[in-house]
Amino acid sequence: MAPPSEYRVFAVGGIPEVVEGDDLAGLIHSALIEQETPLESGDVLLVTQKIVSKAEGRVIQLDDVSAGGFAQDWADDWEKDARAVELVLSESKRIVRMTRGLILSETRHGWVCANAGVDQSNVGGGDAVTLLPVDSSASALAIRRGLVARGQVDVPVIVTDTFGRPWRNGLTNVAIGVSGMNPIRSYVGEVDAEGYDLRVTEMAIVDELASAAEPVMNKLDKVPVAVVRGLNVPVEEYDHTPLVRPAEMDLFR
Repeated sequence: MAPPSEYRVFAVGGIPEVVEGDDLAGLIHSALIEQETPLESGDVLLVTQKIVSKAEGRVIQLDDVSAGGFAQDWADDWEKDARAVELVLSESKRIVRMTRGLILSETRHGWVCANAGVDQSNVGGGDAVTLLPVDSSASALAIRRGLVARGQVDVPVIVTDTFGRPWRNGLTNVAIGVSGMNPIRSYVGEVDAEGYDLRVTEMAIVDELASAAEPVMNKLDKVPVAVVRGLNVPVEEYDHTPLVRPAEMDLFR
């Protein structure tokens, strides 16, 4: 009998504080070599959004932001920083709901999330916030190509971020950018063990991997990169767009 399948997740340590203009592929490559864990065929590399945003200059000083009247009024009502509210509004393609001091919005990427991904944690303190990358899948592709150029094997790259979930308490890491793998594992048309034809089951495999990686990355430990090994994921040319649910199928629009 074949042994049950398994995989492991390990952190990539030794990556310094990232600033605008840093070469993420170079930093990740050096860290992989330093800890003697070069990428292997079938691996998946996971990178937190925060270092991608920092490297791409998506860090904003709130002192440079002027809040409009609407942002100021709403911030006053909920004891928020009007400058941060203004950034959330400017980063939003559409406001889904504003209530109890929280803004739920649709980003230009198609994600529905809190505060359009504008975040003040792990930015170095002070009045600075990060914005989501302009195109997280393009960022993932750039990291992937940069690693290959340095002699690492070609593996999928996932950019991760922390999102809330409808109907459940607790946050979880999800994929907001993908390069090199199909983000959806579809079972449609397959038959289960009882002979039932599966018609709608599609798993967001990249979200599952993002969530699996978070415990070894740990937001408080400043470990922004991890590797999933053992799943033997094939390299295929996809980005994040299959994850975005069409508006006509979205119960929250």
